[in-house]
Amino acid sequence: MIVVIRRMILILSLMFWQGGFTFYGGVVVPIGGAVLGSDTEQGFITQAVTNYLNLAGAVCLLFWMEHLWHERRNGVFKMEWLLWAFSMTTLAILATTHVLMDKTIDHNSISVLNPKSFDIYHKIYIGTSSLQWVGAICMLFMAMFRWHRQDGQIR
Repeated sequence: MIVVIRRMILILSLMFWQGGFTFYGGVVVPIGGAVLGSDTEQGFITQAVTNYLNLAGAVCLLFWMEHLWHERRNGVFKMEWLLWAFSMTTLAILATTHVLMDKTIDHNSISVLNPKSFDIYHKIYIGTSSLQWVGAICMLFMAMFRWHRQDGQIR
C-alpha cells in the first residue's frame, strides 16, 4: 500500500508541476497577452508565476528522488537517475536565469531596462523549460514502464 501512495504522490506532484507549466504556457500566456494588450505586461505576471512553477519543480524532484531511493533495489534504471539529475540541472539553470532576467526589468514602470539581455535570457529560459518538459515526460515513461514490469512480477 505504501508503494501505491508513493506513486500517487509522485504522479500528483508531476501533474501539478509540468501540467501547470503546459497549461500556463499553452493557454494562459497567449490569452493574458491578448486581454492585457501587451506581451510585456503578461510577462510581469509570468515573472511571478514562474517562481511558483520552479518551487513546484523542486518539491516534485524531491519526491522523485525519494521514490528512486526507495525503489533502488527494484530495478531502477540508471537512465532514471540521469533524467532526475538532468531535471535538477535544468531547474538550477532556470532559477539562475530567472534571477538574471529579474535584473533586466523594472517592476515600478513595468518595463524592460535591457531588452537585448532580457531577450537572450528569455530564450535560454524557454529552451531550458522545453527541454525540462521533455525530460519529465521521459522520467514518467521510465517509471511507468518499471512499475508495469514490477507489478507483472507480483502477480
